[in-house]
Amino acid sequence: MNILTAPQTQVENAVMIMVTEAIGDTICIASEDGQKVYNRIAAAFHAGKKVIVSFKDAEDITTAFLAEAIAQLYHVFPEEQVESSLRVVNMKEIDAIDLEDAIYWTKEYQRPGAIYSCGEGSIWRLLL
Repeated sequence: MNILTAPQTQVENAVMIMVTEAIGDTICIASEDGQKVYNRIAAAFHAGKKVIVSFKDAEDITTAFLAEAIAQLYHVFPEEQVESSLRVVNMKEIDAIDLEDAIYWTKEYQRPGAIYSCGEGSIWRLLL
């Protein structure tokens, strides 16, 4: 299930996190601000709650922000929990594409035995 397309009924009685309120700004650039959003989502997950994250009025959303705020969840929580407990709303299409990319690469990075190129002549293997 995609966190951007999950039916609204999947998140009844959920905690609502307004990104602009969580960071105190409409500009979503800094990874430190993304960490603030992540901390709120993680706290709700640890409490067994579902979460709706609203990007209403958010501007200039960077991949670094999205990686910290949302994709980082996949490092800490089981994918099934993230997919069933999180819903992202009020996000522009271009930002949704960036979010999907951030999540994809987070999952790919965690894949056991994945090989990554880190520049010419440099290859390392992730062993999980």
